[in-house]
Amino acid sequence: MKDLFVYILTNERRTTLYIGVTNNLEGRLWQHQNDEGARFTRRYNLTVLIYYETYPDPLSAIAKEKQLKGWKRERKEALIATLNPDWENLGVKFGWESLVKPRGPSTPLHSAQDDREERAAKSC
Repeated sequence: MKDLFVYILTNERRTTLYIGVTNNLEGRLWQHQNDEGARFTRRYNLTVLIYYETYPDPLSAIAKEKQLKGWKRERKEALIATLNPDWENLGVKFGWESLVKPRGPSTPLHSAQDDREERAAKSC
């Protein structure tokens, strides 16, 4: 059986985190970078791979994904720092940047925090 990966993506500003699981990290990263990933990752332009772990079976990988999703941001940041203290784009480090289709004009950078603040302002 193929190893599974639990991974964390962020955007260029490092403001939003996404945690996912896959059995093909390179292929899944390509999907995220080419707007074929989850709606959440497309909305916040989460294409920068900053962390991953490998697991031998689906149950362990899914359990870890759920555990990480339950953590507060500070704890996630501490975990990321154990593997990647400078939050470098590991996709580029692995030479996977050639998988990315050229993008059109850049869209304004947007974060989940921006959305929360906007919703809070509207509710007042």
